[in-house]
Amino acid sequence: QVQLVESGGGLVQAGDSLRLSCAASERIFSSYTMGWFRQAPEREREFVAAIYWSGDYTKYADAVKGRFTISRDNGKNTVYLQMSNLKPEDTAVYSCAVDVSGAWGTAASPGHYDYWGQGTQVSVSS
Repeated sequence: QVQLVESGGGLVQAGDSLRLSCAASERIFSSYTMGWFRQAPEREREFVAAIYWSGDYTKYADAVKGRFTISRDNGKNTVYLQMSNLKPEDTAVYSCAVDVSGAWGTAASPGHYDYWGQGTQVSVSS
């Protein structure tokens, strides 16, 4: 079973940057699509970004496009989410997830991910 551990969250001011990390337990991490999702209080979980196993393809939610960048280091079994120009509406618990099917067309759909981390809190003050 794949275990995922997120880190890097915190409390920042609007306009600041943060980099989230998600470390996976499996060496075969490099074969999987990885995604970042977020959930704010009393809201549904929403897609943030995803990256194909090779890193050749990325996908972003419109709300973060141009501000967030997803990347991965397969040698370290880690996926990153660089967040810039943070806004108060970015406040949420951010979780990473892995889709072991290798699919890409469903990368924005949380239901297609198999394993999830516990999440890390990101809070942005105005």
